[in-house]
Amino acid sequence: GRPGLRPCTPSGVIRILDHYGIDTAGARVVIVGRSFLVGRPLAMMLSERGVDSTVSVAHSRTTDLAGVTREAEILVAAAGAPGLIGPDHVRPGATVIDVGVNRTDDGLVGDVDFDSVVDIAGAITPVPGGVGPMTRAMLLSNTLRAAETRRTAS
Repeated sequence: GRPGLRPCTPSGVIRILDHYGIDTAGARVVIVGRSFLVGRPLAMMLSERGVDSTVSVAHSRTTDLAGVTREAEILVAAAGAPGLIGPDHVRPGATVIDVGVNRTDDGLVGDVDFDSVVDIAGAITPVPGGVGPMTRAMLLSNTLRAAETRRTAS
């Protein structure tokens, strides 16, 4: 078959990795979050031919979550739990992608405790302003692709 529309947030994560030249081939990726909107589709997309990551999916109730996430060269936090990922969870030099968006008394925060992780990570996305804009960009891309497909089908 023909390729269809891709989920927006996972596509945005992959676009961020591509844009910044983060090598995914053979990389150990841990995704914290198993949702049908982000975690599971992202795991499938990262393990596809051409991306070729070795992917593990964990969640907020994973036993020894910090031990699992410290193995990651690329860590994606998408659990919907503010500040779940702290310095003990991050391997020095790892790429950390924070997909979480949580409203707190302090405003919008991610699943990663940004201030405590920023000096450990090799690269990190902020919340707000990181994955969210890429999700919207991928939505526009999908809209354009759907319109083009519809136009050529008629």
